[in-house]
This record gives sequence, C-alpha cells and structure tokens, in this order.
Amino acid sequence: MSTILAGTLLLTATGLFSQVVGFLYRMMVSRLIGAETMGLYQLVMPVYSMLMSVTAVGLTVAVSTLSARYHALGDSGTVRLVLRRAVRNFLLIALPLGLAVAALSDPISVYLLGDARTRLGVVVMVPCMLLTGVENLHKHCFYGIGRVRPPAAVETAEQLIRAGAVLGLLIVLLPRSAEETVGIIALGMVLCEVFSACTLTLLFRRHWRRFPPGEPGADVSGKRLMSIAVPVGATSLLGTLLGSANAVLIPAKLVEGGMTLSEAMAEFGVLSGMTLPLLGLPTGFIGALCLVMVPDLSRRTAKGDRRAAGGFLDRVMSATSLLMAPAMALLTVIGPSVGRAMFKDPRVGELMLPLAVGTLLGCWQSVLSGALNGLGLQSRAARNAIISDAVQLAFTFFAVSRFGLAGFAAGYVASGLAGAGLNLASVLRAAELRVKWFRWFVRPLLSAALMGLWCNLLFRVMLDAGCGQGWSVLACSLLGLVVYAAALLAQGVTFSRPAFSRPTFSREKK
Repeated sequence: MSTILAGTLLLTATGLFSQVVGFLYRMMVSRLIGAETMGLYQLVMPVYSMLMSVTAVGLTVAVSTLSARYHALGDSGTVRLVLRRAVRNFLLIALPLGLAVAALSDPISVYLLGDARTRLGVVVMVPCMLLTGVENLHKHCFYGIGRVRPPAAVETAEQLIRAGAVLGLLIVLLPRSAEETVGIIALGMVLCEVFSACTLTLLFRRHWRRFPPGEPGADVSGKRLMSIAVPVGATSLLGTLLGSANAVLIPAKLVEGGMTLSEAMAEFGVLSGMTLPLLGLPTGFIGALCLVMVPDLSRRTAKGDRRAAGGFLDRVMSATSLLMAPAMALLTVIGPSVGRAMFKDPRVGELMLPLAVGTLLGCWQSVLSGALNGLGLQSRAARNAIISDAVQLAFTFFAVSRFGLAGFAAGYVASGLAGAGLNLASVLRAAELRVKWFRWFVRPLLSAALMGLWCNLLFRVMLDAGCGQGWSVLACSLLGLVVYAAALLAQGVTFSRPAFSRPTFSREKK
C-alpha cells in the first residue's frame, strides 16, 4: 500500500504541476491570440481527440491492464510482448488514418467543423497524434508495472517544453492570420511530442534489457489485446463524436440565438479555453489517482482479492470528495475575479457555480470510471460515458440557442450527475460495496458549503473595504482551509494518517 501511496503522491504532484503550467500557458496563449482564435483552436481539438480515440485510447487501456496483470503474476517477459504488439497495432491503424485525414482536411474543416480556418490545424494534428500514441503506450506500460517515476519526469518536462515551444513560436511569428495561428500552436505541440515519444521509448528499451524477450506462445495474442482495446476504443470514439458534436454545436447554436459568428466563437473560446481550464486546475489529483488505481485494481482482480479492492475504492472515493469539494467551493468564490485578472477578459468566470458543480460531478465520474476499468468492466464504464455525453449534447442542441451558455451549464451539471450516478451504481454492484453516503458525500459537501459561504462573505467585505484583490484571495484561501478543517473535525474526521494507509476494509454502514 505504501507503494500505491508513493505513486499516487508523485503523480499527484506531477499532475498538479502540469495543471498549473498548462493553465499559465493557456492564459498567455489567450492573451496573445484572443478569444476568437482560441475558439478556433478549441474546434480543432475534437479532431485530435477523435483520432486518438480510434487509434490509441483502447490500446493504452489494454496495455495498462495486461501489463499490470502479467507483472503481478511474475511474467515480465510477456509485458514486453504486450507493448510491442500494441505499438505495432497502433501504427497499422494510425498511419493510413492520418494520411486520409490530411488528404480530406478541406471538407473536414468546412463541413464538419464549420470553419475553413481550422484546416491547417487539422493537418498538423496528424503527426501530433502519431507521436502522442507512441508516447501514451509506453507511459501506460510503465504505469502497469508500477514504475511511475520515468513517465512522471517526462510529463513534467513535456509541459515546460510545450509551453516554451508554442509561446516561442507565437512570439516570433505573430501577427498571422487566425488559421496560421492555430497551425503554429499545433506545430508547438508536435515539437513537444517528439521529445516525449523519443524519451519514453528510449527509457523503456533500457528497462527491457532486464527482461527475457517473452515467448510468442504466451497468453497475449493480438486477439486478447484487441478484445480489450476494441470495445474501449469504440466507446471512446462514440463519446468523442458526441463531445465533438457538442463543441461544434455550441457556437452554431449561439449564432442561432442571435450572436454573430465572431461573437459566438469568442464566447466559446472563453468558456472552453479560459473558464473550464480554471476549474480544472485542482483536478490533477484525479488523473494521478486513476493512473495508479486502474493497474492496482487489475492486479487485485487477477489475484481474486475483491474484498481488498472494495476497501481501496472506499478510500479513493473519500479522498476524492475531501479534496475536490473544497477546491470547487473556493473557485466558485474567487475564480471569476482571478480569471478576469489573468485572462484580461470580463467574461471569464460567468456561470461559475453550475460549472463548478458539474466539474465536481465529473471528478466522481472519472474516478468511478477508472474503478470500472480496473475491475475489468470497461463496457459498463463506456456505456455510462456515452449516456453522460448524450445528455450534454441534448442540452446543447435544445437549450443553448434559447438560453445561451446557461443552457450548456445546465447540461454540464445534468451530464455529470448522470455519469457519476450510473458509474456509482455499477461499481457498488461489481465490488460488493455499500455506499457510504455520509463519508463520501454529505460530510465533505456540507463542510465545503460552509467554507464557501464564509469565504464569499470575507471576500466581498475585503473588496468593499478597498483591499487589493491579491490580498483578498490569499485571506479567503487561508480562512477557507481553516473553516473546512474545523468543519471536518467537528464531524469526526481525523488527519492522523493518509487515506491510502489503512490495509483493511471496514464495512461501515454510513
């Protein structure tokens, strides 16, 4: 368990660092290119996500799951074989698909994305997809065998290189047209992925030398690999299609509601490139937790230790709520002011409360989805994700033209609620675990609500008294920590040992 804690803490630190660097990077990029061009860049990203869904997402889950399973059984040679076959299958799918996307970039940009200025970005995203796929396969194999330091170090360097490459190119090459600017950003991403893919490949080859090569007759046939990858990839593709349709529909529906195309693209850029990344700052913990949790649960399931897996899930849910609920409460109060100061746009932070609620629900959904993947129930996680995305798409289609971005925010909450609820029901059934309503939800939410009310009061009083915004934010953050900790202590929470340190599973009824 100490290994799991150490890995989680390392990945958490790496994830939070990446989130902070990524946020500062987006802030500087948005200042350089403006909200409208940021909206165009956000339109290109669904194409990249779709390519990754078709080619790499399912294979990365298969690599993480199978490498963890064979490593737990002491069959290290087969781990090497898993990765080799996964890389081969990825390239066989990705190379022809990338060529097709590059050749069809004109109709994709005009008819699918609805703006011809996205064409250059679509073309440059093809080599970015190829490099990212190779990187992710090696990264998830490292995670599967429990070695988190190499990918964590590479990810840290990757964020710095990406920020430096993109910002450097923009500073040197601007001013350019909107299409060329989006292409420049994509080119910076390619340069970053060259470093990551090459470094992780070299690190894993060095690590391979310790293993025997693995026999071709081992239980890791291409059919076994693809039996995990295909359903996960297909579901990811469907989810990405729904998400991409949602991204394309938002500006179109805003135009339908009376905005010009330029205004709609700017509103979309502020929402997706500024407000939501601000709320995503604390979620580096979630990604780290899932990266450690999936192979760990896979190892426990392979050994038939379902009781210990249930105990681990219990602690994971408690930790997620205890960390994410206060973060969302604090950002609801100070987020609009901080966002406007950083991005220099008065629209940043609009609808912060419902978006914060949706983000918290999304955190629960992500953790529970990772739990289902670790338990070998990828199909259930995929089904629930599709239903969640469909709910968001329905709200975007029917509500955004009438209510503006408030319709999207309502769908964001409803989508998160549907996804988290369905995943929770599936996990409870699979792990034979009872829901701990008070420990998982009631206690952290009540404490976070109390913290948010006190922070909001202090923040308004200090601003009205003429205090600087920076001092007001600092004072509210400190007060929030004290109030939140006091509220938890009053409800019986102790901070004497970390959430992952308990080796046994207590079946309490709360």
